[in-house]
Amino acid sequence: MSFIRTLGATALALTLAAPAMAQAPTFFRIGTGGAGGTYFPIGGTIANAISAPPGSRPCEEGGQCGVPGLVAIAQSTNASVANNAAVQNGSLEAGMTAADALRDMYLGEGKYEGNPHDKLRIVANLFPEDLHLVVPAGSDLASLGDLAGRRVGIAQAGSGTQVAVLQILGTQGVDRDNMEEAELNNSQSAERLADGQLDAYFYAAGWPVAAMVQLASTKGMDLYSMSDEEVAAASEAVPAYIQSTIPGGVYEGVDEDTNTVAVPAMLVVSADQPEELVYEITKALWNDNSRKLLDNGHAKGKLITPDTALDGVEGLGVPLHPGAERFYREAGLLE
Repeated sequence: MSFIRTLGATALALTLAAPAMAQAPTFFRIGTGGAGGTYFPIGGTIANAISAPPGSRPCEEGGQCGVPGLVAIAQSTNASVANNAAVQNGSLEAGMTAADALRDMYLGEGKYEGNPHDKLRIVANLFPEDLHLVVPAGSDLASLGDLAGRRVGIAQAGSGTQVAVLQILGTQGVDRDNMEEAELNNSQSAERLADGQLDAYFYAAGWPVAAMVQLASTKGMDLYSMSDEEVAAASEAVPAYIQSTIPGGVYEGVDEDTNTVAVPAMLVVSADQPEELVYEITKALWNDNSRKLLDNGHAKGKLITPDTALDGVEGLGVPLHPGAERFYREAGLLE
């Protein structure tokens, strides 16, 4: 498909389609998460895939196969909630977010009652984020209720994980009043657990998580496997979370499958982003070159496919961006 579809194409499209030497760069910041998690490396791969800086070699000559003139940058943040807020207020062009945080913030429900983030728009469903409950090797934790009275990492403030974790723990009678909570990112939590300063910590991310791989291979760790009743209660409390399994062998010393819940990770932009730009970004995300980058990067990259790009989107209540919607209709993925 030609980039310039009609003589009436927007000025932005004309700029992006101009010869590389005549282009001014268009910068596009993608909010991700902490460096020790999954959002940051996946966000970096996506940024690489959709970029084609001015002066770069054409795709057909071995250059980058992204949007001509686009310079995308993966920016480390406090993850979902922070990313959604930044996209809403225009301080980021795009962000990665857990579906539950996206829905609540868009609709202005739950913790965000009366504060709808109505500019949020979906580009794609990416991959499932499994909720990890990391404990020291040999831990005696027998239930989620046993976290009462313990030192627990509940993820960083401004993250969708923390919001979901507190809702899930609430179903088991555990809250901020009867546990010693720590608001830390994944890397910080792993360090505190290794030093004996935490008894457990939560983190939702696509496996394998780099900080956990390091923890497992040095100090050792285990993962708490939820009971079926705990999974059902968690899914009722946070409907975007569904039953999932972290296979045994993903982390050294964790040989058994872990029963847990997972939430879809989404890529979002603002409704203020031009339709033509988001159309070209979506098209670049799903081209053959991007496929190679995703397959050869983080393990979760293989799960990021056009066939699953719209999974869960319709029932979420958050609109697709018109540019992304146009691409999916033209590609036959959306009626």
